[in-house]
Amino acid sequence: MGYTSLAGELQSLIRGSVQTNEPMKKHTTWRIGGNADLFVDPGDKEDVRRVVEFVEKNDIPLTVIGNGSNLLVKDGGIRGVVLKVGRGLAGISVEGTTIKAGAGTMLPELAAAARRAGVGGFEFAAGIPGSLGGAIVMNAGAVNGCVADVLHSIEVLNEHNRFVTLNKEELGFAYRTSNLQGKPVICVSTLWQGYVKDRGLIEQETRDYLLKRKAAQPQGYPNAGSVFKNPAGDYAGRLIEACGGKGLRVGDAQVSTKHANWILNLGNATARDVLTLIEKIRKMVQDRFGVDLHLEVRVLGED
Repeated sequence: MGYTSLAGELQSLIRGSVQTNEPMKKHTTWRIGGNADLFVDPGDKEDVRRVVEFVEKNDIPLTVIGNGSNLLVKDGGIRGVVLKVGRGLAGISVEGTTIKAGAGTMLPELAAAARRAGVGGFEFAAGIPGSLGGAIVMNAGAVNGCVADVLHSIEVLNEHNRFVTLNKEELGFAYRTSNLQGKPVICVSTLWQGYVKDRGLIEQETRDYLLKRKAAQPQGYPNAGSVFKNPAGDYAGRLIEACGGKGLRVGDAQVSTKHANWILNLGNATARDVLTLIEKIRKMVQDRFGVDLHLEVRVLGED
């Protein structure tokens, strides 16, 4: 059975949308990536369960993504089904200092809801362009906080296709990682716990933080934020800059001249350009400092 007929069958089972040969560059902030055979934007969490049942029954590979702000999709695209946890699984409700939000909600939306309600602890989320599901998997954060600081629990579809709740303690959070990485579970909703804080103070701190972030980070070209994790006790950007890496370019992929841990797509960068540049950077830093840089971005798909 071809993907076109499979798309029709899958579409009849779910509320959300199913596309064939969908360009993944439309779904990553780097604006890079080949096509997905089938691309599903679920309408609700039941859609997620039905998609998983469908791929298992038809023996089709499944890839789950969020907003694609931390993703490099290779030029050959992704085989099988790509499931995007997006707007169908968004939405926020605040009760006291507790915030419930769908996994497709964006981090800045979570920060804004907390700010309006006078709930502290979410200021770090204001400048990160990721969705909650993806942010939890990688314990996203900034200088002023991270997911693990304020997350209470999540609801996931587990490997037995049942919805279960996992508490923060079960997620094995560490610097830019959790034990959800590589696990066959899909986050569908999230529960957060902040604390009472003056709204004016939150607004002021958020404004200051965003201005600092804007001044330090490159603007104007598609990117995925920090490419490498910071090694213990140091900064990837500092090491790359010290090696003369700023401005280094392969095709249309360029190390930012403003922040050496960012790689920009100057227009028509391919995943191959980016990966070649990544290897050059890693070798430079390894040769000069003996430090092995590890990727913060996820690489998916095939050449």
